[in-house]
Amino acid sequence: MTPLIQKRSEIINIPDVQAEFWMRVFASAPPEIDEYILATDAQVLGECLKNMNVERFELDAQGNGEPRSLRFTFEFKTGDENPFFTNEKLVKEFYWRQEVSKNAAGKTRTWEGLVSEPVRINWKKDQDLTKGMLDAACDLAEAEKKKGGDRRKLPEFAALVKKVEEAEAEANEDDEDDEEPSPVGMSFFGFFGYRGRDVSAAQSKEAAKEIEARWAKIQNGEDIEEAGDSDSEDEEDDTEGVEEIDIFPDGDDLAVAIAEDLWPDALSYYVQSFQIGEELEDMDLDMEELDGDDSDEDMQ
Repeated sequence: MTPLIQKRSEIINIPDVQAEFWMRVFASAPPEIDEYILATDAQVLGECLKNMNVERFELDAQGNGEPRSLRFTFEFKTGDENPFFTNEKLVKEFYWRQEVSKNAAGKTRTWEGLVSEPVRINWKKDQDLTKGMLDAACDLAEAEKKKGGDRRKLPEFAALVKKVEEAEAEANEDDEDDEEPSPVGMSFFGFFGYRGRDVSAAQSKEAAKEIEARWAKIQNGEDIEEAGDSDSEDEEDDTEGVEEIDIFPDGDDLAVAIAEDLWPDALSYYVQSFQIGEELEDMDLDMEELDGDDSDEDMQ
């Protein structure tokens, strides 16, 4: 923990600050984070979130390892203080992985990014903000580990697809909800269901070796096949299955935004929340003065 984060932790632990710190931080979050937080999510975060921590857990004390892997730990109130779920902690880990593959034409392609495993939330009755999709995603991931084979042939896969279709149909029918939808069409808590590509640590290690060997050849002036990247058009076949099972496809982008913006600048966002409040109060006072002026003119 850096000295700055350590000092911030001391400030957060002041009782009067602790009660509102993360609520105010998330309320002042930048657009790339705020757009994923619905009103119901804000209620949970505001009423129940006690603390949050972000770690680059694959780095050792000497700074060796993979700095892009991330661990998020959310600590919540329990019992009657949390009417939404029973988890005291939710821990979500993102691993930075690499992959080398070949397309149908035999062309080498490389990919790198964050992968993860779904994390189950023990929702209380009728409180599941993900409408059953997170549970279905966790069920599928567990079934894949136990049974293996083609995930699309598993009953848990069909159950997840059905949950997603039901949620989409419900969203399309709900014309009375004026709230701006999330970019992923669901609760912030779907973040805990993000998976990304199925790339194991062993596969990533082999890919890293292959990429390193490739660069060595380039540096030696050897002629090699030009590699494509994950943004190429023929990636669609590779990502089709991933998109079907990922209930929160923007999970990697949101993870990076929280880790690189909200987390290090949390104290600034906390202070900013008071400034925003003062500005709103000033606006209310200005409006009252205008209303008063209008009333005086009417009387004259």
